[in-house]
Amino acid sequence: MKQYFFEKLRVWQSGRVLVKNVYALTKKMPADEKFGLISQIRRAALSVTCNLAEGTSRSSGKEQARFSEIAFGSLMEVLNLLITSSDLDYITESELDALRPLIEEIGNMLNKLKETQLARSG
Repeated sequence: MKQYFFEKLRVWQSGRVLVKNVYALTKKMPADEKFGLISQIRRAALSVTCNLAEGTSRSSGKEQARFSEIAFGSLMEVLNLLITSSDLDYITESELDALRPLIEEIGNMLNKLKETQLARSG
């Protein structure tokens, strides 16, 4: 079976782990948040991996870097929404703290990927 380039990226693979963790955490949130916070945080987490996948299909390094930048913005949105979820007592502080290293790792990888993509563009 063919494997696309984005599937080989360690940052994309780590993003998949983040998506799984976000879905697991949001399953425990109040049902009345289904179309609010739950939907928002899930979409933001998915956006990280989706933008990486879409970015790799672009021909120029500059375009690819733009999608990596958007993925980083989505990652920061995930962190903000997790902090908000903790503030609202939907998740515990320790659940938030457990995800912070993964978020930091993904952020660092996204920044390095973006730098590499920009270096290729000129």
